[in-house]
Amino acid sequence: MIRQHFICFLMLISGFASAQDPDKGLETNNLIIEKVKSHVFRHVSYFKSETYGRVPCNGMIVFDKGEAIIFDTPVDDSTSAAVIDWVENTLKCKVKAVIATHFHEDCVAGLNAFHKRGILSYATNKTIASAANAKFPVPQKGFNDLLELKVGERKVIAEFNGEGHTRDNVIGYFPSEKAMFGGCLIKELNATKGNLADANVNAWTATVSKIKSKYPDTQVVIPGHGKIGNTSLLDYTIALFEVKK
Repeated sequence: MIRQHFICFLMLISGFASAQDPDKGLETNNLIIEKVKSHVFRHVSYFKSETYGRVPCNGMIVFDKGEAIIFDTPVDDSTSAAVIDWVENTLKCKVKAVIATHFHEDCVAGLNAFHKRGILSYATNKTIASAANAKFPVPQKGFNDLLELKVGERKVIAEFNGEGHTRDNVIGYFPSEKAMFGGCLIKELNATKGNLADANVNAWTATVSKIKSKYPDTQVVIPGHGKIGNTSLLDYTIALFEVKK
């Protein structure tokens, strides 16, 4: 009997440890958090679109020494709160900032959950103006072409390199892990051109070519939607929008 109780106790402790193991991430019907590199996770939430149905939307979490920065909010406040809770409780990190990569809802819809926790939100001044004009949640702090922050002892970059999916789209880059969050500017392999309502298709190829030249050592690329890859996603996006002569 004592041995049985001891085994049950070990199973309980094992299950608790597993639940708290950040390497295992999180998976529910509405949210996936998965490890990409040692200090990088992808978060995936689902946007209901009249045109495209239930669309998986990616974001990136980077962290170091008890701090985290998140690129793009999940698609609503409740899912955003779940991501913040997971970072705090499982990674044991304080979310220092959230950075919106453009003004569409799949980047900013969950901002209020961050603001209620006193977490600063950043975006380009173009994104702030466009979000306000569209009556979407509005990021708090603006920048023009380049934002550099620190998470723990590591540098985090958000950078505008030109127009494409929108006229305000930026990418996120985490140099220590050579990880890029391309947002909706970057397409997964075999993707279609997608939503072009606010796009500059003529500039798209040049913008991504510039990014590829600037960050040739990139190892991991997270697109705005779909599967993670490497710089082949940049090549695919460049070719997809190349103007045929």
